Amino acid sequence: MKISANLSLLFTEKPLLGRIVAAAAAGFDGVEIQFPYEVPAIRLKEALERAGMPLVLINLPAGDLMQGGAGLAAVPQRQAEFDAALEQALTYAAMVRPGAVNVLPGRLAEGVTRDAALATLAANLARAAAAFEVLRIPVLCEAINPLDMPGFLINTPEQLDELLRAVDHPNCLAQLDLYHLARQELDIPAAIERLAGRIGHVQFADCPGRGAPGTGRLDFAAALAALEAGGYRGWLGAEYRPAGATADGLEWLARWRAGSYR
Repeated sequence: MKISANLSLLFTEKPLLGRIVAAAAAGFDGVEIQFPYEVPAIRLKEALERAGMPLVLINLPAGDLMQGGAGLAAVPQRQAEFDAALEQALTYAAMVRPGAVNVLPGRLAEGVTRDAALATLAANLARAAAAFEVLRIPVLCEAINPLDMPGFLINTPEQLDELLRAVDHPNCLAQLDLYHLARQELDIPAAIERLAGRIGHVQFADCPGRGAPGTGRLDFAAALAALEAGGYRGWLGAEYRPAGATADGLEWLARWRAGSYR
């Protein structure tokens, strides 16, 4: 079991580069960062190497998505912005060598039909998958629950499945977030079974609350068993909101290392 710390949510009491050291000291196997671009790529690369930590995942720049906007990937009128974001991510990834790059679908933009948004998203994912294939870096896409992010274009495993089929590129895979499935009260083992063989990364937080494992009711034992049965051998990314200082709430990590997921 390889567990990565999402440094955009964990260890935020420290500067970004200091979080890498903190994650290593806490016993994580790697790190992921949603949007690392504020740090020069060479500085991030050096910090990762000093700590002996692999960079598991970064996101493609997403424009105004985190501020409540539609983002870039599914908006026909923002094609030039998406192209620039892709070039930025390619240049950055060539230096820091992440294990995967996630392209967030974004929200359905005002004045854009769902069909047009999905067609734009599929085309952009295919282009990104082909571009990153040269670097041998898979491109991912994820479903996010519409309760936390109203208007998000891709919500369910079924929609993600349809999207991957439309993209039809071997370098484009699913990013599966157990929290977003649980937040919608979806059947997590069924979702894993549906996407088995096409899951490139898994993230988790407990539900409700999006806290550390053990703070909610998500059945992690069943989810991890389903991942094992489906042949998933990749990373598990801890992307939760700690109740206080991250290091003070890591009892779950020791339990998971011991094989207990309750």
